[in-house]
Amino acid sequence: MSDDIRPFRIDIPEADLDDLRDRLRRTRWPEPEPVDGWSQGTPLAYTRELCEYWRTGYDWRAAEARLNGSPQFRSEIDGVDIHFLHVRSPHGDALPLLMTHGWPGSVAEFGKVIGPLTDPERYGGDRADAFHLVCPSLPGYGFSGKPDRPGWGVQHIADAWAELMGRLGYQRYAAQGGDWGATVTTALAIRHPGPLAGIHLNMVIAFPDRAARDGGDLTPQEQAALASLAYYDREDSGYSKQQSTRPQTIGYGLVDSPAALCAWIVEKFWSWTDCDGDPATVLTRDEMLDNIMLYWLPGTGASAARLYWESFRKPLPGVVTVPAGCSIFPKEIFRPSRRWAEQRFADLRYWNELDKGGHFAAFEQPDTFVREVRAAFRPLRQD
Repeated sequence: MSDDIRPFRIDIPEADLDDLRDRLRRTRWPEPEPVDGWSQGTPLAYTRELCEYWRTGYDWRAAEARLNGSPQFRSEIDGVDIHFLHVRSPHGDALPLLMTHGWPGSVAEFGKVIGPLTDPERYGGDRADAFHLVCPSLPGYGFSGKPDRPGWGVQHIADAWAELMGRLGYQRYAAQGGDWGATVTTALAIRHPGPLAGIHLNMVIAFPDRAARDGGDLTPQEQAALASLAYYDREDSGYSKQQSTRPQTIGYGLVDSPAALCAWIVEKFWSWTDCDGDPATVLTRDEMLDNIMLYWLPGTGASAARLYWESFRKPLPGVVTVPAGCSIFPKEIFRPSRRWAEQRFADLRYWNELDKGGHFAAFEQPDTFVREVRAAFRPLRQD
């Protein structure tokens, strides 16, 4: 392991927690939305109730202890400290797996899958499916550093991830991701295919070409996929337009107001989880707040949003030639067909369409997620 790797431990001063509770107590609330449901955003009553629990019932120290239960490190790459979990399997011959989160997620999403992936025997699985896990926090997210110059889009992050895995001594490894993690993983496969045994995605960015869209040769599933994409663009993409054009502007509210940050993120838990209208049916209040705290405590509302500004301006070119696996969850933002995916992923080895789950697969459906990751990489371990 390189000397550039430094151990890291989360230790939040009590004064920061007192400040959070005081800000929550003094929140200046808007009037209630004049409609039923979530069509105008996170409802006032829902937000107030969750924020009151955050102020009076939530236990950050328990979350801090859980996160510190996994070995954590930092390593400076191109002037930015990259925070990451590095959990080695008890089985020395395990396959190294680089696993990347997205927005509005964090490494907290992976808490329920780390054990089964690194030590499958302990959870009723087969030791042959073991992984050594490396789970970085994206630059500007969580306890990673905040870039102070432009250029940290997904392609630069992919380069940084390749550097990180080399520093850790991994000459052959696999990679997995959803949301921005899927795009970073795809960029890694295009730019640094050599060390990769394969990749697995739980959000697949693959669209039909113009001829396929206009020619009408679409299956019912593909028609539904395009309809969901149109709905997203019309009703659900305001956050993306703001963060990709004016991330600094939205950042003031997200860094200064815990209620604003909570509503901003919880809206996506509502919209993108398979939750039947209430995210608390698939994620506990504590789980949602654990994730939100990884934005609040380090003040990453603006720095995390900048990834949209950086990456939307530089489309990701190229075809993926390394072996790829895709798991399509029914409440994912966009659900492409296999034939669309095959245009982007030339060696598509694994494809499965699930009947339950959404955008935050490891968070919502950890058992299913673990099975999918194991199945996708099982045939690639000895290639």
